[in-house]
Amino acid sequence: MTLQGGISVSQTHYTVAIVGGGSGGIAVAARLARAAKGLYGKIAILDPAEKHYYQPLWTLVGGGVARKEATERKMSALIPEGVDWLQDSVTDILPEENLLVTAKGMSVRYDYLVVAAGIHVAWEKIKGLRETLGKNGVCSNYSYDLVDSTWENIRDFSGGNAIFTQPNTPVKCGGAPQKIMYLAEEFFCKKAIRQHCQVIFASASPTIFAVKKYAATLDQVILRKQIITKFKRNLIEIKPDAKEAVFEHVETGELEVLPYSMIHVVPPMHAPPFIQKSPIADQAGWVDVDKYTLQHKRFADVFALGDCSNLPTSKTGAAIRKQAPVVAGNLLARMEGKPLPEKYDGYTSCPLVTGYGNLVLAEFDYDLNPRETFWFDQSKERYSMYLLKKHVLPVMYWQGMMKGRM
Repeated sequence: MTLQGGISVSQTHYTVAIVGGGSGGIAVAARLARAAKGLYGKIAILDPAEKHYYQPLWTLVGGGVARKEATERKMSALIPEGVDWLQDSVTDILPEENLLVTAKGMSVRYDYLVVAAGIHVAWEKIKGLRETLGKNGVCSNYSYDLVDSTWENIRDFSGGNAIFTQPNTPVKCGGAPQKIMYLAEEFFCKKAIRQHCQVIFASASPTIFAVKKYAATLDQVILRKQIITKFKRNLIEIKPDAKEAVFEHVETGELEVLPYSMIHVVPPMHAPPFIQKSPIADQAGWVDVDKYTLQHKRFADVFALGDCSNLPTSKTGAAIRKQAPVVAGNLLARMEGKPLPEKYDGYTSCPLVTGYGNLVLAEFDYDLNPRETFWFDQSKERYSMYLLKKHVLPVMYWQGMMKGRM
């Protein structure tokens, strides 16, 4: 029996095993492959997926100004040269034995482990959601298969309540739930139906954004667009026959039922189940790492990054771009028995689209202090930053980050 690329199942020992072929896994693999040049042994990525997606662009796909096909690449084309791809999913992590067990029954031993397994999108946690996704006015940007339904709902909307939700869990790109709302509201204006609809942001969060500098701008956007905000509301049920959404107040537990003509749902998310049950997880189920070195707190030969980790920062691709060199640099130092030289300060970025042609580029660290790249005030809505998101950042991702160059 062989796996993708002709790798034999009998080849079960690697110097570095990387769990996950998403942004974090491939970025770290590319850096290790380029830095080590074969000196440190063999590297493997374990991931069953055929395709890899640039998910940050799905907001613009849902807004009707980008094609989802542009976000897709074959996984085989992204695996770095010199890295083996084991096209299989990990079911068990046994760090005391330096061992991984896969769904196909393979045992993979490793000297060092990098966990970059992403996040589990828990559609099933909202009653009635799964069976109505992509139809009956229910849509979401959080799936390649569903993102076109968002644009269809926005394009065909003729009036009533347009609800946009944000759950009471960490999510991929914490700004994404509101970005699509701003595009929808602007489209309703262009379509001359704005007076016939209410745009509602029902969010489990207590405020529009955690960083005050950017929140001040977004509060003004909310006022300008006359969006109704319902904070501390967590979506718990969709009633498709009645076209009603049931929300629970996160503090009081009080239920509120809102009718909808369309609803964009951001589902709850949590760490992958195989991580939750493993010894490397913290009490909440995330990989338990030092927030500066990204080394596991109990297993010194284990590192983690990205959405599956318990790093106290927003789960974004921009954060992973800064985490990948820290993991690669500290892992190489660990191999050589040296002190870990690299430190991650919690940098993350949320390119907050506020309309067709407007964007606030939020960049900040663990302490919610702005960490801005440009010389101008990035809390202002700018066309130039919109162009950056739409045209420049995808190129940086595919040609830079995924090749270990930035």
